[in-house]
Amino acid sequence: MSDGRGINACEESHDLGLSSFPEERQNIDIGQQIFCNSAVNMNSIVAVGFDMDYTLAQYKPETFESLAYYGTVEKLVRNLGYPKELLEWSFDWTYMVRGLVLDKKRGNILKMDRHKYVKIAYHGFRLLSKDEKVATYGNTFIKDAFDGPDYAHIDTFFSLAESYLFAQLVDYKDNNPGQISEVKDYSRIYADVRSAVDMCHRDGTLKEMVAKDPKKYINEDDTIIPMLKMLKSSGRTVFLVTNSLWDYTHVVMNFLIEARTINSSSSLSSNWLQYFDFVITGSAKPSFFHDKNRADLFAVETESGKLINTDNGTPLAQGGNVSHLHKLLNVGSSSQVLYVGDHIYGDILRSKKALGWRTMFIVPELEKEARILSSSSETRKKLKLLRGERDKIEDQVHHLKWSLEHEDMDNSEKEKLIAKLELLEGYRARVRAAHQEAQRSFHQQFHPVWGQIMKAGFQNSRFAHQVERFACLYTSQVGNLGLYSPNKYYRPVENFMVHESNVLSL
Repeated sequence: MSDGRGINACEESHDLGLSSFPEERQNIDIGQQIFCNSAVNMNSIVAVGFDMDYTLAQYKPETFESLAYYGTVEKLVRNLGYPKELLEWSFDWTYMVRGLVLDKKRGNILKMDRHKYVKIAYHGFRLLSKDEKVATYGNTFIKDAFDGPDYAHIDTFFSLAESYLFAQLVDYKDNNPGQISEVKDYSRIYADVRSAVDMCHRDGTLKEMVAKDPKKYINEDDTIIPMLKMLKSSGRTVFLVTNSLWDYTHVVMNFLIEARTINSSSSLSSNWLQYFDFVITGSAKPSFFHDKNRADLFAVETESGKLINTDNGTPLAQGGNVSHLHKLLNVGSSSQVLYVGDHIYGDILRSKKALGWRTMFIVPELEKEARILSSSSETRKKLKLLRGERDKIEDQVHHLKWSLEHEDMDNSEKEKLIAKLELLEGYRARVRAAHQEAQRSFHQQFHPVWGQIMKAGFQNSRFAHQVERFACLYTSQVGNLGLYSPNKYYRPVENFMVHESNVLSL
C-alpha cells in the first residue's frame, strides 16, 4: 500500500477507521455480522480477492438448484438408460443442507459432529434407528473415517441437487426391484449421478439458461458496489478469481453490477471491470493455488472474448495459477491477501494452507441461524437446565445401583433403596424424554430434518469444525464486508475449556 502502513500501526489505524465510519454501521444486525476465528488486521491487508459463484453471485436455490436437478435427471434417462419414470419426479430444494456426508456404498446420508460421530443417518429418506446407526457406524472414533472413496462430502451448494437425487434413487432401487439394473449398486448409482451432472456442465446447459435470464436464477444485491468501492478507495487491490469462463463471468457480473442482462435493449458492458484491478476466469481452483500446476495464462479480449497467449501479466486473464496472480498483486507477503469464497476446500482450505492467505468464508445459512439463536436464549437455558437435571438424576441412579450390588444391608434397607431407585428411574425417563423433545424441537427451528448446520447434538458439527479450522472470518453475505471499517482489526472471542466454562457460568 502506498502509505506503507504496517502491522505495528494497527491499533492507531483501527481507531481512526472506526471513528470516521458512519455511526449507524456500528449496530449491525446479528445476521449480517462478520465472525472471527483467527485475528485479521485489515490494516495489513493489501489485496482482497473474491470468488464469483455463490460468493458475489448468490443463486436462487428454488430456480437454480431445480435447473441442475432436472437437467441431471434428463441426462440419467436420455444418456445413461435410467427409467423414464424419473422424468416425473419432483425436487424439494429445501431438503438437503451443506455439511452432510454421503455413504455411497450403503446408500446412506449422514450428519456427524466434529469428532466424526454419526448423529443422524438416513438410508435414502428413511431415518435409521439408533440401533441401526450404531451397528453400521459404531459409536467409537475411527481416525480418518468418512474421507475415503466410499464417501462424498456435501460441502457446496452445487452438491445439494445431486445428493437429493441420490436419496431418491436409493429409495427407488429398494422399492422397485428390477427397475434399475442389479449391476448398479448404490456406489454405481452415485457415479452415474455425478456423470450426469458433469454432462450438464460440459454441454453448457446450466450456464446457458442462467445467461439467458440471470434475474430468474441470481439474487440482486445492492451491497456489492458500495463494498467494492470502499475497498478500492481505501487503497486495497481488488481482484476476482473464478472457475467460470469469461463469457459466463461477463454476463453474471453485468447483472450484479448494473442489472444488465443479455436480453436487455443495451448490450453487455465492461463497466463492471472498473471495480477490480485484476480478473482471472477459468482458474480451475483448487489446482490454481499450487505453483507446480503451471497452467497457461491467456489475456482476454473483452469485445470478442478471444484469448491471447501471455505470461507477462494482464488485468483480465483466463487460466494461469497463483504465481501469475502474486506477480500481478505485487504483495510482499501472502498474509497480506484476504480471499473471500464459499467453497471450504476449493476456496478456503487451499488458499489458507497452501498459500497462507487470510480467508473469509461465505455462509448464507448463517443469517437465519444467527437470528434464531439470538432470539432463543430462554429455550437454550431450558435445555441446559434439563440436561443438568438429567445428569444429576443419572448420577443418583448409578450410585443407588452400586449400593444395591456392593453394600451389605438388611432386606428393609434394600427394599427402601429399590423403591427409591424405581421412583428415580421413572423420573429419569420423564426428564430424558422432555429433554430429547425440547432439543428436537429446538433443532427443527433451524431445519426440520437436519437441524442446525453448525451443531450436531451438543457438539459442533463437522461443517462447523471445518469453518473454525480454515476460515479466519465467516459471514452470511459478501456485502457484509462493506458494513465494517476497511481498517478494522477483527479479533476472535476468548475460547474456553470445559472446566473454564463450568466455572465461569456459575
